[in-house]
Amino acid sequence: MISALNRLVDLVEEHIAEEFDVRGVAAEVGTTGYHLRRMFSSLAGMPLSEYVRRRRMTLAAADVVRGDDDLLTIAVRHGYGSTEAFGRAFRAVHGAGPGEVRREGGPLRTQPQLRFHLTVEGSVPMDTRLIDRPAFRLIGHAARVPLIHHGVNPHIQEHITALPPEEHPRLKALGDTEPGGLLQVSDDVDPDGREGTELTYLHGVAVSRNTPAPEDLDAIEVPAGKWAVFRTAGPHPQALQTTWAATATEWFPSNPWRLRPGPSIVAVLERADDFSTASCELWLPVEPA
Repeated sequence: MISALNRLVDLVEEHIAEEFDVRGVAAEVGTTGYHLRRMFSSLAGMPLSEYVRRRRMTLAAADVVRGDDDLLTIAVRHGYGSTEAFGRAFRAVHGAGPGEVRREGGPLRTQPQLRFHLTVEGSVPMDTRLIDRPAFRLIGHAARVPLIHHGVNPHIQEHITALPPEEHPRLKALGDTEPGGLLQVSDDVDPDGREGTELTYLHGVAVSRNTPAPEDLDAIEVPAGKWAVFRTAGPHPQALQTTWAATATEWFPSNPWRLRPGPSIVAVLERADDFSTASCELWLPVEPA
């Protein structure tokens, strides 16, 4: 995966003014576009599209300051059809327009070319199991919410607290298969993991494929496949978010598995009354790399 990500970065530089096929790059290095984009955003801390934009504007800034060409020529060279579109993108990265930067020599915010390296970590073993599951269903109450990487997501909290108290035991009674208990399900997540993009959040339970869902509940059909299950314990949600990040930085680079499209599931096994601490299982859909 480290080699694949560095190959992707090299291709960005070779085709910096062009749109390129991430799936084709992924096939070249023996993985999938979905997994490559998820790993890039997790390890780089930004979506691939944002990195490409920053690199384009870094190189464009050098052309602007150099002053050899007019702004339209520079805009076209870097993949923009007009000086207006180029100017908006330039200002979004540098905080100033190209004309101002040409006159003043700045301000400039440079995005260095990324290089990924394998760091020896993993001194604390990750509590993981791999299981093969037949198709099943996730049923419960769903809502569209923005993706938030750190801390409690207030939109999810609002969705859960809006449910009547008697709904939680009702849902638990409906669950009849793994993962057990009340589940926190994230589906239809942007592969780039861009903060603020919308996902489907479902508060519910897992049932077997043929179990009918009550008409007032939403349902997500989950196909058969393999799952990596990570056990977490500690301050909530920090311990869970730390483990989630470690799957990208430690587990996937050192194991012959990759993410496949599908929902990610959090099963809360035990928790404090105020939810300040919890023991959880993080279920991620995987396939052989």
